[in-house]
Amino acid sequence: MSYEIDQSNKIESTGDTALAMSNDEEYTIRIPSREKRAAMDALRYHPRGKRRKRVYLLLFAVGLYYLIRELPAGEVVIVDTEYAGHEKSIKNMVLRMLWRDNPIFDANDISFGYVGKKSPAHKKALAIYRKRARADRTLKARDLLLPITG
Repeated sequence: MSYEIDQSNKIESTGDTALAMSNDEEYTIRIPSREKRAAMDALRYHPRGKRRKRVYLLLFAVGLYYLIRELPAGEVVIVDTEYAGHEKSIKNMVLRMLWRDNPIFDANDISFGYVGKKSPAHKKALAIYRKRARADRTLKARDLLLPITG
């Protein structure tokens, strides 16, 4: 059985962002608004300053990285299409981070598709975003920057 991943409140939106991965088991991440802003500012003022859209994609990829790295080997993940047309770039970013930890991670284990509103991942991400549930992990700006800067 594959895992589904959904995001509630996009990275570029004000307010906290929640990401949830679910099938029989769940794992959730919350990214507080102030931590997103601090990471975005650090990336924009980096010597190789990144464009705004690229920063959003990169931070989304980092969130996916923290979710996917918790999976047992060989599990398949379906990520909700949040940034249409950018799936290949996001997947490449995530894979670069994952391959540092696990060089044999199979790229075919990550795909993008529609994760509906009835998905447990959607419901869990929404509950975290609305603060009706606690996330398994809350990321700080340094957590967001660490997989990028190495």
